[in-house]
Amino acid sequence: MHVLMLTWEYPPRMVGGLARHVAELSEQLAQAGHEVTVVTAGDGRLPAREVDKGVVVLRTPSGHPSPPDFLSSVLQLNLNLVETVWQSGLAHTVQVVHAHDWLVAHAAKALKHSLCRPLIATIHATEHGRNHGIHNDLQRYISNVEWWLTYEAWRVIVCSEAMKAELRGIFQLPMDKITVIPNGVVPERCRDRLPEDLAEFRRRYAAPDEKIVFFMGRLVPEKGVGVLLQAIPEVLAYHAQTKFVISGGGPQEAELKARARDLGIFDRIYFTGFIDDQTRNGLLAIADVATFPSTYEPFGIVALEAMAAGVPVVVGDTGGLGEIVDHGRNGLKAIPGNPVSLAHQILAVLSSAELRGRLVRQASMDVQTRFRWANIAQRVNNLYQAVWAEYQASEWARQASAEAGAGIAAARSAAGLKPLPLATDGTLGSLGRYTSTGTHVTVSDSSAG
Repeated sequence: MHVLMLTWEYPPRMVGGLARHVAELSEQLAQAGHEVTVVTAGDGRLPAREVDKGVVVLRTPSGHPSPPDFLSSVLQLNLNLVETVWQSGLAHTVQVVHAHDWLVAHAAKALKHSLCRPLIATIHATEHGRNHGIHNDLQRYISNVEWWLTYEAWRVIVCSEAMKAELRGIFQLPMDKITVIPNGVVPERCRDRLPEDLAEFRRRYAAPDEKIVFFMGRLVPEKGVGVLLQAIPEVLAYHAQTKFVISGGGPQEAELKARARDLGIFDRIYFTGFIDDQTRNGLLAIADVATFPSTYEPFGIVALEAMAAGVPVVVGDTGGLGEIVDHGRNGLKAIPGNPVSLAHQILAVLSSAELRGRLVRQASMDVQTRFRWANIAQRVNNLYQAVWAEYQASEWARQASAEAGAGIAAARSAAGLKPLPLATDGTLGSLGRYTSTGTHVTVSDSSAG
C-alpha cells in the first residue's frame, strides 16, 4: 500500500517522542514492502526531499512569512503540508492518510477529502491529559481540534488502554473506532554507537564510587522531574554516593535548577540539556537505575529504551507506563506524584544486585517480544488492510469511482473520442478496469485507449 504519513516533527528534527515513533513505524512499514511517504515540517537546512531507510521524506518549504504566534505557525504548517503533497506528484497513488496528533489535523482533513481516501489518526496525547483538564481558551481550541481529528478519522490508534479510556471519556469516541497498538523500540539502537571510551565517558558524570540514577525526557511538569528532585534527599539519606543525571530540555529547566539549589542538592545533579542518540546510549550503558516518574504519560517510550539497554526502570504508575511495567517483574512502580514512594523504589534497586538482574532479564524478554517494532508494524498493517477493505465496500468509494468515470467521459469528449462504457464499480465493460483517487485515473488495459 502507499501510506501518506503527516507529522510535524521527524528526525533529525525532534521535539519529543513523536518523531522517533513516526520514523521507526515508517521504516518498518517500508521494510515490509509498503510505499511510505512522510510529509513534515522543514527548517530551511534539511533537504526538501530524501529517501531514508526506504522512506520518502518530504519537507515543507521555509520561504514563508514568519508567523506571529504558535497557532498561526500551526495553520501555516498545515497549508504547507497540503501544498507539498500536491506538488510532489505522489498524491494520486496514496491509499491511506495517516495523521499524527492535532498539529496536522487541518492538512489531514483537507487531504482526506481532496484525495477521497480514508484517514487514520494516531493520538499520542491529549491537551486535557497534559494539563489535567482544560483551563483556558487555547487549551480548549487544541482539545476541540483533537476531537475534530478523531471525528474525521476512519480509525483512531492509541498506544495504551489508558489512552483508550481517556479518549472515550473526553471525546465520547465509540469503542469500535479505537484500536490500541503500543509503541515499540528497536533494541539494537539503544545499545549501539556507544562512546569509544566508556570509562572516560562515565567519569564526566560521576565518580567511580557513585551510583548513577538517570532521567531523560522533556522538562515539563507532567514528566515528574519535580517529584524526582523531592525524592533525592531521601535517596541520599540512605545511599549518599549517588549521582542524578537529568537529560532533556524544556520550559521547566530554569525552575528545576532553582529548585535543586533551594533543596541543597544541586551538586548531586548533572543537568545535561538535550542529548543526541550516542550520548543517550552512553548514559544508558553506565546508569544503575533509569527513572521516569511521570504524573501523566500516554505511553512512555523512554522506559522501553532503558529496558532495551539493560537498565532497571522505576516509573510512575500512570497511563502507559503503568501498563509497560509489571511491578517486581520487569521494573518497579511508584505512586504518581509521591516523592517518598519514588525514593523507596529507587533505593530498592540500588540496594539489591539480585533484584536488578531479575528485572533486567525479564524486561529484555518483553522488549524482544511485546514491544519489537517489527511486530507492532504488522499490527498497523493489519489495520490498514481492514480499513482499505471497508473503504472499497463503502458508498464513498463508489461515489469517487463514479466521479472519476465522469471525468474520463468528459476528457474523451473534449478530445473528440467515443465515450467508454463506464460503470460505478470500476469496470470499463469488456475493455478493462479503472481505478481513481477522484482526481487521477489509471486504466489497467491499454487497449481501452
